[in-house]
Amino acid sequence: MTKQTSPFANAEGARTVTLSVQSWVGAQSNVAVAKYLLEHRLGYRVDTVQVDEVPAWDALSQGRVDAILEDWGHPEQEQRYVEDKKTIARGGGLGVTGHIGWFVPTYFARQHPDVTNWKNLDRYARQLRTAESGGKGQLMDGSPSYVTNDKALVKNLKLNYQVVFAGSEAAQITQMRQFAKEHKPFLTYWYTPQWLSKKVPMTEVKLPPYKTGCDTDPKKVACAYPHTPLQKYLNANFARDGGKAAAFLRNFRWTTEDQNEVSLLIADQKLTPEQAAKKWVDSHPSKWRKWLP
Repeated sequence: MTKQTSPFANAEGARTVTLSVQSWVGAQSNVAVAKYLLEHRLGYRVDTVQVDEVPAWDALSQGRVDAILEDWGHPEQEQRYVEDKKTIARGGGLGVTGHIGWFVPTYFARQHPDVTNWKNLDRYARQLRTAESGGKGQLMDGSPSYVTNDKALVKNLKLNYQVVFAGSEAAQITQMRQFAKEHKPFLTYWYTPQWLSKKVPMTEVKLPPYKTGCDTDPKKVACAYPHTPLQKYLNANFARDGGKAAAFLRNFRWTTEDQNEVSLLIADQKLTPEQAAKKWVDSHPSKWRKWLP
């Protein structure tokens, strides 16, 4: 479930902070910059642990990690650990608003403008078939561990589509880039912010409007995904006793543009997370100095 990456984890006498890092590049960008500043400006040793979204809440509650820097909304876990058990504390907003939706490449939307309304998707199911979608149109998802209502949406909207999981964000991006290179149509679960949108312009398909509570029952969902201000969470003990590190992580707040800048360096220009973080930190001192306690 976890993969620890710091050689300093649990070093005797070390001031160590453990950050949960999710598999998508935006989350890796948050952690890279926070880690760089904690180590180079505040003198901490930072351990990172790769954990899927829901298990990360369990790890945070148990103190196996100190902070999650990008949560896309898990109301059950929030109720259990923040409100009821009080083992997790809110860390404030990240400054980035996330949105999940269904997207087609803009080149396909320009050719067929009506594809951007879900009611017309079945007209294009034949064009969007793949070997994996069993005669139906393919709706490509990334990792099964991500927040997704797509199987329920396809069923409840009575669409002639099959949800096919690429397995990870990286695998999904590889497939999307290949489709784009060949100028083929595709329909995909996707989200913003995301660095790939600068390389492969995407247009959102309008689903039935989101209304508060329309996604309460996972089996009955028939509405769009909400726009979600992404949140940070801290282990409650760390929030209380974590000193400058906890204060810094509460103060950490940047923009979609900032995150995408680092994500492009990591995913597209192939810099290491530390190299990307250093480049961003060197270029934006007026932003990160506000975060230092």
